[in-house]
Amino acid sequence: MKIAIIGSGYVGLVTGVCLADVGFEVVCVDIDEGKIEKLKRGELPIYEPGLEEMLQRNIEKGRLTFTTSLPEILDDVEVVFSAVGTPPDEDGSADLQYVLDVAHTVGRNINKYVLLITKSTVPVGTAQLVKEAVQQELDKRGVAIEFDVASNPEFLKEGDAISDFLRPDRIVVGVESARAKKLFEKIYKPFVLNGHPIIFTDIASAEMIKYAANAMLATRISFMNDIANLCEIVGADVNMVRRGIGSDSRIGNKFLYAGIGYGGSCFPKDVKALIKTADQHNYSLELLKSVEKINNRQKRVLFHKLSDYYHGKLTGKTVSLLGLAFKPNTDDMREAPSLVLIDLLEQAGCKIKVYDPVAMEEARRRVGDRVIYCADVYEALEDSDAMLLVTEWSEFRAINLPRINSLMRTPVIFDGRNIYDRAEMKKNKIAYFSIGRK
Repeated sequence: MKIAIIGSGYVGLVTGVCLADVGFEVVCVDIDEGKIEKLKRGELPIYEPGLEEMLQRNIEKGRLTFTTSLPEILDDVEVVFSAVGTPPDEDGSADLQYVLDVAHTVGRNINKYVLLITKSTVPVGTAQLVKEAVQQELDKRGVAIEFDVASNPEFLKEGDAISDFLRPDRIVVGVESARAKKLFEKIYKPFVLNGHPIIFTDIASAEMIKYAANAMLATRISFMNDIANLCEIVGADVNMVRRGIGSDSRIGNKFLYAGIGYGGSCFPKDVKALIKTADQHNYSLELLKSVEKINNRQKRVLFHKLSDYYHGKLTGKTVSLLGLAFKPNTDDMREAPSLVLIDLLEQAGCKIKVYDPVAMEEARRRVGDRVIYCADVYEALEDSDAMLLVTEWSEFRAINLPRINSLMRTPVIFDGRNIYDRAEMKKNKIAYFSIGRK
């Protein structure tokens, strides 16, 4: 079976490379010529552990190719995954122009049956719009060609995407026909041999499952951050609270870590889009509106702690940010807390030094010369008045505390991810502030 993947961003690349790795012939399509040329050379436009080696292996074996022309390859494929972007519009709703562009292109160019699968995260009802777009183009041509549409949302965690794809918890598929269902069973057979299920649903339910899953995880994060802030006020320790409630089998211990808010390409966008979908149907998702409000507030917490420490007098202070990506093992800075902190620190008149193991180039693209880029942790901390731990990269967990004490002008750490031991900080005479711990 030959499979086309439309969109060579994060989801499209991981999907295409992993399908090729289990033996399918895959062609990835993208309108960005520079990106396609780079991929042909075996170079990734994104950072994801293990993906570049897998990419190069499958190019060498001839199972993975790249092109900028979807019409040229439609006669050769039976399955098309649409993994194009769905960025938020100004009102928070998902922008479907690229999804519908793919549908129109398919309708204008297919000459035989095709299963068109939406892999992008899209609002409920999008599959019907895709179906109408394809049919509209077929009607213009005056041809009757069978096709199916389906929804197959992704559940990939950045930094662990290969494992998530190859060993999924579940595969969600929304289909309308037996023919489409059989194709999915063939595609995903290599991935369910270990017992993980394919969950077949109607298409609208599959579209909703993706949004509901991300909204639930975002809710847990914001809930725990709100509890953490209350813990500080009343003198409780959020880590003890987390262990206490996480041991309840009805709750579980995942996504209960207090911090400085969620970011990335999924949670912020999907929460906004689900709120907008409800608004469009005259229903207000009050819980998710609060989740979003709490998260936006939480991204400012470290700045307020820093400002309180210096009694609001931050002008001229040198502040070091460790971590720029929204989470470890990625260079993704979309909706990252670091961007909010940089804006606030700049407005307060601070000199900002930054270091991230992977996201420095992305930071240069997004932030420009507003900050000082450093080669490592210790360069970033030299002559600093405060360290803000923003992203919990592994290399930050075992920093040399006596050394940073001697390097920093004022040895004070604001730990946005609660990765350090308070007793060790006290032993090394470093002022220490964390999240949800007095």
